[in-house]
Amino acid sequence: MHSRSSLASAPIPASAGIGLRFPHHRHVAENRPSTAWFEVHAENYMAGGAPLACLETIRRNYSISLHAVGLSLGSADPLDIDHLARLRALTDRIQPGLVSDHLSWSAIDGVYLADLLPLPYTEEALAVVADNIDRVQTALGRAILVENPSTYLNFTASVIDEPEFLAELARRTGCGILCDVNNICVSARNLGADPYAYFPALAAAPIGEIHLAGHAVRVLDDGQEIRIDDHGATVAPEVWALYAHALGLFGPVPTLIEWDTRIPAYSVLEAEAAQAQRLLDRHGRAGVSHAHVA
Repeated sequence: MHSRSSLASAPIPASAGIGLRFPHHRHVAENRPSTAWFEVHAENYMAGGAPLACLETIRRNYSISLHAVGLSLGSADPLDIDHLARLRALTDRIQPGLVSDHLSWSAIDGVYLADLLPLPYTEEALAVVADNIDRVQTALGRAILVENPSTYLNFTASVIDEPEFLAELARRTGCGILCDVNNICVSARNLGADPYAYFPALAAAPIGEIHLAGHAVRVLDDGQEIRIDDHGATVAPEVWALYAHALGLFGPVPTLIEWDTRIPAYSVLEAEAAQAQRLLDRHGRAGVSHAHVA
């Protein structure tokens, strides 16, 4: 495995950014809001055309992070070389501050599934994911970030806790970690765990970015609740509390507001980002950003 230090030069500021979606392209391009930075889903721009042209216009005025969903890092199948080549071409063209994907799998036998599926946390899976990350980083010529997933079940085969799995991936490959605080909350509540117990294993890990989002609560027929990671609401109070706890450990880290369903007016996203920024400012006075750790 190869060690890399490109996280050290990432130009994404340790400030609150917003996930840029198609309904807000024109507003951002024409009005240039004071948002610190934007993140986009890489696959939405790989085909070129008007979306890529608009992104290039926005890129002239803002730092951009590319958040991929199609690498299928947890798949035992070989990486999709064509998909990886398209991501490399987009990365070379946009020159993003950060590139990330998920600790999940979404492809088998050449068929892509419309979801980010979990994997058992075993030594075998750790070797597979580490090898895939290393291949991606070699192809891109840079380190990537890997995001913790939202989960709804435990695998009986798992022998490694998720945060330890992520920390070991970072140690083996030189990748960074995208800590999705909402996903930690969703997974913990669904599995009956303590969300605060997730963080100690990551305290010394290279946290390159944090995601915040809203989630839905559904009541099942038996009265039990399930949290759904739908990115369709404001950040929940308990997620804000977890975020403040994370900043106390990590220091100021580039933080993204994600919103993917029932997308609201841009002003709503700005208000969420402003709340994240207030917490960043509060913890930044004494903190050290792991986004700049080599």
